Amino acid sequence: MSAPLKVIDMHTGGEPLRIVTAGYPELPKGTILEKRAHVRDHLDDLRKILMFEPRGHFDMYGALLVEPDLPGADLAVLFMHNEGYSTMCGHAIIALGRYAVDQGLVEPQGDRALVNIECPCGMVRAEVAVRDGKAAEVSFESVPSFLFAGDQKLSLEKHGEITFDIAYGGAFYALAGCSQFGLEFGRDPVAAFVEAADQLTRAAHAAIPLSHPDAQDLAFLYGSILTDGQDAFSDQSTRNICVFADRQVDRSPTGSGVTARLAAMHARGQIALGQQRTFESIIGSRFSGSVASVTACGPHPAITAKVSGRAYYSGKTEFIVEDDDPLAAGFLVR
Repeated sequence: MSAPLKVIDMHTGGEPLRIVTAGYPELPKGTILEKRAHVRDHLDDLRKILMFEPRGHFDMYGALLVEPDLPGADLAVLFMHNEGYSTMCGHAIIALGRYAVDQGLVEPQGDRALVNIECPCGMVRAEVAVRDGKAAEVSFESVPSFLFAGDQKLSLEKHGEITFDIAYGGAFYALAGCSQFGLEFGRDPVAAFVEAADQLTRAAHAAIPLSHPDAQDLAFLYGSILTDGQDAFSDQSTRNICVFADRQVDRSPTGSGVTARLAAMHARGQIALGQQRTFESIIGSRFSGSVASVTACGPHPAITAKVSGRAYYSGKTEFIVEDDDPLAAGFLVR
C-alpha cells in the first residue's frame, strides 16, 4: 500500500457502502470482468484492509470506482465484500447514483439525473430524483433477470425437504420461504435465518450447476434469500433476508435480490408488468420494486426490474497502514 486509502461511507436501507476514492494503483485497461479478475488476483490485500477489522467488520461492503469500458458509461464499479467480489449490487447502485450527482460526475436535467453505471453484470441505469438541487430517491433498472430453475428440491439436515427457486438478478440467488425452516420474521433470531440460508446455499451450490449466456464469470451462486412466502401480488409489503458471500447479512432488502425475486414472481404469473411491490429487510428498511420490461437473456424469458430506495452519507475517512502493525492486513473474528 503506497498511499492512504481514502473512502466515503454511505448506507442504503442500513446496508453499508464504502466507496474508495483514492489509494488504489491504476488498473490495466480491459473489460470490467478483466478488471475484476485483476483486482481479485493481484490487489486482494487492499480489499481485506478496507473490509476486515480493525477498519471494517464482517458485514462491510465496498465499491471501487474504475475506468469505464462500455460506451455511454458515466462510471464503472467493482463490488467487494467479506469473501471477494460480486457482479451486481443494487444497494450500491442506489448509493452511487446519489454520489455521482453530489460529486458532479453527472449533471441533473431538471428534476432528475440519469447515471449509467457499468457493473460486472453489465450496464445499469440509475435515475436520481433531484429536489431543491439535491439528490434524493434513486431508482435503477436492472440487467435482464430471469428464473433459472424453479421448484427445486433438496433434503437439508434438520429441515428435511426444502423447495426453492434459483433466480438471477445480476447475481444468482436461491429463494425459499422461511416457514419451511420453521422460521418466522419478528419471532426468530437473525442467527437462525443465517444458519438456514447458509445450509441452502451450500447444498444448492453442490447440486445445481449454473450458467449464464453472457459470461461464465457470472455463473456462481451468490447466496440465499429467505422470504415470508408472500410472493403473490398484494398491497402488503413482503419481507426477506439475504445471506450472501461468507454468511454476510444484508441489512437492506437487497437490490439484486429484489430483482431476482421479481423475475421469479413474473415467471410464475404472480406479478404483472408495472405492478409495484414493497420489499422489507430484516431491520425494516424498504425498497419498492416493479417489472419494468419483458425481455430475454439467451434462452431464458427475462425481465428488467425497477428498484427504488434512498441512500445516506455516514462518514469520510483516510486509512493508513503502519509498517510495524502486526494486524495491519486485517482480520475477522467470526
